[in-house]
Amino acid sequence: MLIVFGSINQDMYFPATHLPQPGETVLCPHYETAGGGKGANQALAAARWGAKVALVSRVGDDGTGMRLLAELRREGVMTSGVAHSAEPTGCAIIVRDPNGENQIVVAQGANADVTAEQIPDDILGSGNTVLMQMEIPPEHNWDVIRRAKARGARTILNLAPAIHVPLEIMEQLDYLIVNEIEVQQIAEKLGLKVQGNAPLIARALAAHGKLTCIVTLGPQGAIAMTPENKMIRVSAMKLDKVEDTTGAGDAYCGTLAAALHAGVSLPKAMKQASIAGSLACMKKGAQASFPHLGEIEDHLDAIDDAHIEDVPAS
Repeated sequence: MLIVFGSINQDMYFPATHLPQPGETVLCPHYETAGGGKGANQALAAARWGAKVALVSRVGDDGTGMRLLAELRREGVMTSGVAHSAEPTGCAIIVRDPNGENQIVVAQGANADVTAEQIPDDILGSGNTVLMQMEIPPEHNWDVIRRAKARGARTILNLAPAIHVPLEIMEQLDYLIVNEIEVQQIAEKLGLKVQGNAPLIARALAAHGKLTCIVTLGPQGAIAMTPENKMIRVSAMKLDKVEDTTGAGDAYCGTLAAALHAGVSLPKAMKQASIAGSLACMKKGAQASFPHLGEIEDHLDAIDDAHIEDVPAS
């Protein structure tokens, strides 16, 4: 089973002529609502790939939470691990410009009450995978990572938003996924003496945590650095028009986790994830943009297979 431990939100989208500057008010003709939160998003992306997925999260005791859970269940996501909170269901405000770029503000709400105790030890054994993000209290992620590592489950952390990760936690991760901004932030927070581009920082993080570090690079695709000093490069699809980048990262992470959990090799999983992330940019919204496995497979010829090279030890 793929266990996604993370947030669930009500997303509110505001189409704007441009992204507001500090102190500026931008009028929009309307707004749209949809399910969101990185935990729910990645769980849905994995379910559309075909994985057996259980979401562990928390919603408010309100109509919004019940509706969001019903939508996830219709997509095949198991939600029995989602508890209720006295706080309202989390909410995200997304302002999107005509080029698909966005600004996002998230109110945690019930997500702040998510606890590691919601995941029992007996589902953290070998053969299961735990996928996490950073929209819930970090100490509960750390607890799940420790228990999962001790019991044999694969651990994947999408460090979004980026915060400091203790070295002890880094060393218990199997995969760390960050974007090109987050990889710079985490390197600085860890005090790594490395300057330069994403591959150099990813290499330092992989060595620092003895893990595989994957960096998503938007239109440039993604790279991975393994503890064995192998670098894997995968391109992104060439898109004539970008409709909305909001869900691309979550589509990537959910697809990658689903593929790895199913036993797909890392290079092939990265290719599928790259296609999923690219396809998500072609539609508005997050969850509504996520492709199913058949659509991903239909586009496998759109990018080359992963390029793998050995990186000399420093």
